[in-house]
Amino acid sequence: MLRTSFTDLLGIEWPIVQAAMGGVARAPLAAAVSEAGALGTIAHPLMPPAMLGAEIRRARALTARPIAVNFLLSTFNPAAFRAALDAGVDVVTFLWGDVRPHVAAVHAAGAKIGMQVGSADEAAAAADAGVDFVIAQGVEAGGHVRGTTSTLVLVPSVVDRVRPLPVVAAGGIADGRGIVAVLAAGADAAALGTRFMLTPEASVHPRYRDAIREAHAEDTVLTTLFDVGWPDAPHRVLRSATVRAWESAGRPPVGQRPGEHEQVGAMRLGEVSAPVVRYSVVPPMLDTDGDVDAFCFYAGQSCELACEVEPAGRLVGRLVEEAVEIIRSRLSPLVG
Repeated sequence: MLRTSFTDLLGIEWPIVQAAMGGVARAPLAAAVSEAGALGTIAHPLMPPAMLGAEIRRARALTARPIAVNFLLSTFNPAAFRAALDAGVDVVTFLWGDVRPHVAAVHAAGAKIGMQVGSADEAAAAADAGVDFVIAQGVEAGGHVRGTTSTLVLVPSVVDRVRPLPVVAAGGIADGRGIVAVLAAGADAAALGTRFMLTPEASVHPRYRDAIREAHAEDTVLTTLFDVGWPDAPHRVLRSATVRAWESAGRPPVGQRPGEHEQVGAMRLGEVSAPVVRYSVVPPMLDTDGDVDAFCFYAGQSCELACEVEPAGRLVGRLVEEAVEIIRSRLSPLVG
């Protein structure tokens, strides 16, 4: 067992968190990760309240272990939040906004609350608000990225500011080596997103999954290009066809970008099909139709280390084995 203050807080076996990934982190993935002894997360964005409640109950049917739900505060939906609490979710995590108004409600429901941060100041504010843990996200991370500091610099600075509050490290972690590195830097757990994209349980379009498998760190770019639905929010993506076309056009501003307002596909939310336009924040999910290569492909620099598709539960077990072996065979002998 890799026991930390984070595993003790949540009653889980391993200090590993499956990061929230809007549209692709649904019940099958979250439940498989949690059943393996880590913490699985259902990402709320794009789900209406009834669908979110059903997704949590679906996860509950697959595992009795702790499940998290993640909310984006900049587009907060009170009805969906209430649906998650009523469904008995164990952990609620937030990002991109002021968490203070929601701490009491989460605790009143008997759940734990975490806040994703991009700086030590933001971590201190979250700690003062009464959260149970913080997630320190380095700039290497995929998806939307609030901070500008690398993970191995950010994590110690956050730990120093909020100790003894548990800190989860996110950004650039894809294997046991990364987990051990952030634990050594003071973190109490590691969050992995891009690596969990390469699992059959993730609701990822096959073309998107293949692009991650084939990508290197230098194929990612931090940009604000995909802004339809969430403007002025930096995010790390792969250099997809849309990114390359925009770069080739000289990186024109909003309103002058190639193919702007063009519908490139559709996504399904329950029984409803919704159009997706170019530069939308929506990634290509398993049930996405259209020109998939025109969508945004969120991915962190850890895509360099993410190559094989394997079941989520098996992945958790292998990550743990790698981390324990590194500690035993590599680190312990260094202390004479």
